[in-house]
Amino acid sequence: MSIYVGNLSYDVTEADLEQVFAEYGTVKSVKIPSDRETGRSRGFGFVEMDAETEEEAAIEALNGAEWMGRALKVNKARPREERGSLGGRPTRRY
Repeated sequence: MSIYVGNLSYDVTEADLEQVFAEYGTVKSVKIPSDRETGRSRGFGFVEMDAETEEEAAIEALNGAEWMGRALKVNKARPREERGSLGGRPTRRY
């Protein structure tokens, strides 16, 4: 399972996020996606922990908590939705 962490400050690093979640157990991975054009954080991230009980404890404790001037949104990450193909030719109308 993965944890979604939203409403992050744009100054938060993956190391910062790992440190906060490490208080609730062993952190396996942390990912903060960045904007392709600017390289700046997109304001959310994902954390994976060693055990589901640790993840649940972190979600319970951190959802709504204020950190770096922002109220965090922390919950179980939903599976990524399939997107349609962006390639292909446009449909011609005669």
